[in-house]
Amino acid sequence: MSEQVHNRLAMVRADRKVSRARLAEAVGAHYQTIGYIERGEYNPSLDLALKIAKFFELPVEALFSLEPFRSLTDEVYGRKS
Repeated sequence: MSEQVHNRLAMVRADRKVSRARLAEAVGAHYQTIGYIERGEYNPSLDLALKIAKFFELPVEALFSLEPFRSLTDEVYGRKS
């Protein structure tokens, strides 16, 4: 059984005003796959994760992690988890 990959994809996508369909087309995936990834129902392949990171011009670890991400409030205001 594979480990869950945590992600901030929905947040980044919303911030950049990119639809699931637009992202999916850009990275060669189906728009439903993007939704499955965002909800944690599907772990992206390494290839797909790297394509998504490249699309957003972010390091892959800014979008995906094996550990849960700290909340943005905690990161912005410096609270420790």
